[in-house]
Amino acid sequence: MTYRVGAFVVDTPEGQIAQVIGVVGSRVTLRRPGGGPEWEVPFGSLRLATREDREAVGLWPAGSRPMYGCTECAQLEAAYREAAAGGDPVVTGDALVLQRRHWRAVHMGGV
Repeated sequence: MTYRVGAFVVDTPEGQIAQVIGVVGSRVTLRRPGGGPEWEVPFGSLRLATREDREAVGLWPAGSRPMYGCTECAQLEAAYREAAAGGDPVVTGDALVLQRRHWRAVHMGGV
């Protein structure tokens, strides 16, 4: 199985949810939601994060979109789309982290 950049997975040996930042050979580069140090793990030690996993750490539910009428959400969404179109997975991951930090802080009450 492969995981796309931006997907949330669970590092099963560590029991931590993480975001896929990149893929190097048979290993996946991860970072905690909201940023922090990166680490690499083999594909076999990951599973896709469930909705419950994501909600437990304060990430927006799957399929949710930025809040209608929130100017900052619109700006962050545009920045994410621009980063994704540029094809750099690190820049794309950083833009997604900023978008989700805003979501948690403003729309989920700072969870």
